[in-house]
Amino acid sequence: MEDLNNYMLPCMNKQVLGFECPGCGIQRSVTLVSQGKLVDGFLMYPAIYTLSLLGVVILISVFYKFKYSTKIISILAIISIVLILTNFIYNLINHT
Repeated sequence: MEDLNNYMLPCMNKQVLGFECPGCGIQRSVTLVSQGKLVDGFLMYPAIYTLSLLGVVILISVFYKFKYSTKIISILAIISIVLILTNFIYNLINHT
């Protein structure tokens, strides 16, 4: 398998401002998860699983309306935002 790191988009925020953005790590996380490294993928970007589940629920709800779809989407979105912001703040504090 070719090294996928050669094809990843650079973070413009990191290049210009010198620190990572809230989305930094998601490409590497997806790569790790696709390689079966589930824990490493989570450690790289903790919101990877909630975002994936959110995407699946949204996709299903487009074609099939179910009773609590709006509530589930809202909860998953809030959890994802909390994980993203917590990870972002953690990285700001520990990597500067």
